[in-house]
Amino acid sequence: MGPDPPAVPGIDPLLEEGFVHPLLAQLRTWQAEARSGTRRLPLIALNGPVGAGKSTLGRQLEALAPRFGLRLCVASIDDLYLSWPERGERLAGNPFGVSRVPPGSHDLPLLLEALAQWRHRGVLRLPRFDKSLAAGEGDRAGWRELACDALVLEGWLMGCRPLSEAALEAVMEGALLRTLRTGVAEPSAEQPLGRENGAPPLQREEWTWLPRWNHELEHYLPLWQACDGLWLLRPLHWGLPRRWRFQAEGRQRRSGGGWLAPADLAQLVRASLCSLPPALYQDPLSQELAPDGVWLGAGSAGLLTSRSGDRQETRAQRSGAAPQPHDPSFKPPTQAVAWLDGRRRCRSLWLQASLSPSSSATG
Repeated sequence: MGPDPPAVPGIDPLLEEGFVHPLLAQLRTWQAEARSGTRRLPLIALNGPVGAGKSTLGRQLEALAPRFGLRLCVASIDDLYLSWPERGERLAGNPFGVSRVPPGSHDLPLLLEALAQWRHRGVLRLPRFDKSLAAGEGDRAGWRELACDALVLEGWLMGCRPLSEAALEAVMEGALLRTLRTGVAEPSAEQPLGRENGAPPLQREEWTWLPRWNHELEHYLPLWQACDGLWLLRPLHWGLPRRWRFQAEGRQRRSGGGWLAPADLAQLVRASLCSLPPALYQDPLSQELAPDGVWLGAGSAGLLTSRSGDRQETRAQRSGAAPQPHDPSFKPPTQAVAWLDGRRRCRSLWLQASLSPSSSATG
């Protein structure tokens, strides 16, 4: 076993040691199995809210990958947005007034075919999406081909599952009654979907569209089945993504970039938080954790490790939704969760036991 790779500038130390290195080590293991013919080329889904730093993390993963013997490509599901005319038709009349972001915005048949061809030929061919085109609505701008033997696909809704018909009906009956009375869906003990977890409460029209978004999410299930693992970036509360995204826009404008008016940007962020309310669609992903996982936190002497189930229970209780039992049959399985504070510093981590940092050094 060789020494740990040197730190990469710009990566939070806890996130690098407890998240980035284990992710690359997992891909290295799966890649070796793929070379031996015992599994398919590996694909990890990276889920994180808007502004969490997924693109930056992706560049850092690609920079570190050669040290793990990987030819890694990090792609965004946003590159698979439908063309501007198709999105305009698909999302017409939506309550956020947006032309991208919610479920149904993506060209899933194209993506699934691209993944199948990549696993057959080792070359990934994807469209490029330029957010500055179509007066800021965004549109396709050519194609790119990348030779790689491992892939990370990032996006804010990666791995999110639709609710069953019965579960959705129960949600709608409880929430719509309050919405019709007050105009705002307030949280309750039974439906903790509002301010208590930091997410914005849904307005009346947004609630009426929830079944539509839930139905659209069903079309993403074949994509989730194509993924081998799910890795999560999580805010300490769901009020942070809006702050993060506006901070990022400010940096882009100061550097000569940026193309969205504040009101338009606010609606894009809201679309990500209110088309799939986190308590229903995001929080369960970070609660269905294997019972033998490892918890990591920053300490004065480096990483602090704990295998106590108490921390998992406390985290789930604070998330604003009832904890779900671990389901090992769900694909892709949640393998790691990193919780980020307001400055996007990693405060704590959960990992599958087999992925602890001690087993993730380059060799």
